[in-house]
Amino acid sequence: MDTGKLNGKRVAILATDGVEEVELTEPRKALDAAGAKTQLVSPKDDKIKAWQHDHWGDELQVDLPLSQAHADDFDALVLPGGVMNPDHLRQNRDAVQFVREFFDAGKPVAAICHGPWMIVEAGAARGRTITSWPSLQTDLRNAGADWVDREVVVDEGLVTSRKPDDIPAFNAKMLEEFAEGRHAAQHPGSHDAVRALDESGARQETTGYAADRRTEFGATTGPIADRAITEKEHGGGLPNMGPESVPSSGMDRAATDPLVGDSDWDTTNP
Repeated sequence: MDTGKLNGKRVAILATDGVEEVELTEPRKALDAAGAKTQLVSPKDDKIKAWQHDHWGDELQVDLPLSQAHADDFDALVLPGGVMNPDHLRQNRDAVQFVREFFDAGKPVAAICHGPWMIVEAGAARGRTITSWPSLQTDLRNAGADWVDREVVVDEGLVTSRKPDDIPAFNAKMLEEFAEGRHAAQHPGSHDAVRALDESGARQETTGYAADRRTEFGATTGPIADRAITEKEHGGGLPNMGPESVPSSGMDRAATDPLVGDSDWDTTNP
């Protein structure tokens, strides 16, 4: 065991109800054994309900509510899987922004199973080689990633794996990358933060490839708008989702975003 390898490292584990239990608890054990200080961060303030393969599992204590969490206070991020967990998180603007800030700062991130959905939503998939639960491969390719079917993939500080069986390999590479620390903050598809108008007319901080294009296009802000504009310019991904039809926050997201309302919901590996 890599005892002491991560002494002094602060690691956030972002999760909510429906997280695949073993994909949170086993990486956390490995991190704790290596000397890291881990904190479970969640939009929920108290406890979250984990999932065990095909049934509900244990309740897990939240260490830090997302409303009080700041990426600057952490050295690395873990994104466990489960279908319900990232599907809820990717609809939470604060959760998406929290993830995006790790990528913008070049901090290492480890995501397993359905966890890479958050990489897509944060606008950080383009140009990266990524693996995941197989049902995410089209989403990741549409977001500009090179999806591969391997037990573990490392790409400039980003560690990804497919499923619980991959956890030993996932943990080993996660410890290596987290010990190495920051990588290049600007990966293809990422730009410095800029200012843009949100739907209410207020100014807000935004990041990602399309952030500096939204004012020109007159599009709404947020990861869906980012992705739509990015794919419009690159000629693929989200068909009929050019800037003239970017959904507003008041629309039914399931009707406009192909990543919501999956047809491949897998109750055996949520």
